[in-house]
Amino acid sequence: MSALRALVITVSDRVSRGEADDRSGPAAAERLAAIGFVCENRTVPDGVDSVATVLKEAVQADYALVVTTGGTGFTSRDLTPEATALVIERPAPGLPEAMRAETFGVNPHGMLSRAVAGIAGQSLIVNLPGSVSGVTESLAAIAEALPHAVALIRSAPTDH
Repeated sequence: MSALRALVITVSDRVSRGEADDRSGPAAAERLAAIGFVCENRTVPDGVDSVATVLKEAVQADYALVVTTGGTGFTSRDLTPEATALVIERPAPGLPEAMRAETFGVNPHGMLSRAVAGIAGQSLIVNLPGSVSGVTESLAAIAEALPHAVALIRSAPTDH
C-alpha cells in the first residue's frame, strides 16, 4: 500500500502576502509525517471563497487527509469553518470536540476554536488552530485516530 497523501493548508492573509513566516503549516506537516502521511503545503488568504476553492481542489486531487491551520477564531476574517462546511458532505464532530477538550484546563482560549471536521469524497478535512501550540496540542489529541479514519473512508463499501 502506498503512503497516504496529506495536504496542509495554511490560511492566513499575512502569510499569503509574504508578510509573515508560516510556522503552523510546517508544524502540522512534521507531526503528520511522523504518523505516516506524505505531506504537501499550500498557503491561501483568509476567506470563504479562497479556502473552499483549495479544499475542493484537494478533494478532487484525492488527498486522503486535508488539514487547515488558521482562520478558526472569532475575528471577522476567521472563516475557515464556514468554507469547510460548504465542502464537507458528512461532518465528523468528534475530532474537533477532542481537540477542544485537550485544551480544557490548559489553555483558556482553546474553547474559542470554531474548528470543524468532515468527509468530502474520499478525503478527511480537519481544521486546526493557526498557532504552533494549537496545531501541536490539537494533533496530539487526534493523531492516533487519523490513519484509521482515513482507512475507513477509503475502504470499499460493505454491507452491514
